Amino acid sequence: MLLRLVPTDLLKQYLSSAPENLVELFDALHDAELSTPDFSFYTSVASVFSSKIEGEEIELDSYIRHKRDSIPFLPDYTRKIDDLYAAYQFAQSSKLNEENVKQAHRILSSHILSGTWQGRYRTGNMYVAADNGSIEYVAAHPGSVSEEMSKLFADIHDLLSAKLSAGESFYYASMIHLVMVKIHPFNDGNGRTARLLEKWFLAEKLGEKAWYLQSERMYYQHHREYYNNLRVLGLEYEALDYGKAGAFAKMLISGLGYT
Repeated sequence: MLLRLVPTDLLKQYLSSAPENLVELFDALHDAELSTPDFSFYTSVASVFSSKIEGEEIELDSYIRHKRDSIPFLPDYTRKIDDLYAAYQFAQSSKLNEENVKQAHRILSSHILSGTWQGRYRTGNMYVAADNGSIEYVAAHPGSVSEEMSKLFADIHDLLSAKLSAGESFYYASMIHLVMVKIHPFNDGNGRTARLLEKWFLAEKLGEKAWYLQSERMYYQHHREYYNNLRVLGLEYEALDYGKAGAFAKMLISGLGYT
């Protein structure tokens, strides 16, 4: 398949190392007993751990008590996670396209960004800083962000229209996540949006069981590996080496082992 932005070169190697029982592993995913008609356990898991990757101080058991049992906590403790939970809910009932991803970002960034920048691509430079204050990554130039995102969503459209195997769907979901993070199109909330987008694509291709995949928990519990696999591609967007993306691509499938 000829795509504009999403890397395809590693697909053959990826498929050769994918579990032979991938379909069975995916089909074995199921909702949790704690879920109710008004509460999704796995949406809580996704929201909590995706937020924890970004440094939010929140514990899963506390959030479940807040969300499922209406136990009150201070608003600052739960509001960003509530926003992300609502964004996952929106995605679960909406088609995957550029405008809906922008709307999901509006929802999840409600208490992160000012209203002006919710669901809107950045117009300034974006740098990712390391803990020591040095520049770790230089994202796409602001003048090219809209064009790069148009290419990404054109690729997503083509992939959604194509017949893909389970292995191919997992591969492209990972690559979409990776490309989104590397473009870094928003002023904040990029990681949360990219992890949501990854699962959203997988759900469109393989069905609603994708929402039970605990990928966000896996990424958090292996966050050093997660960031190392992002970092290894290079310092600047225009010079990224997606030939080094194999280790990142393989992470998503390992989320099938979380129960």
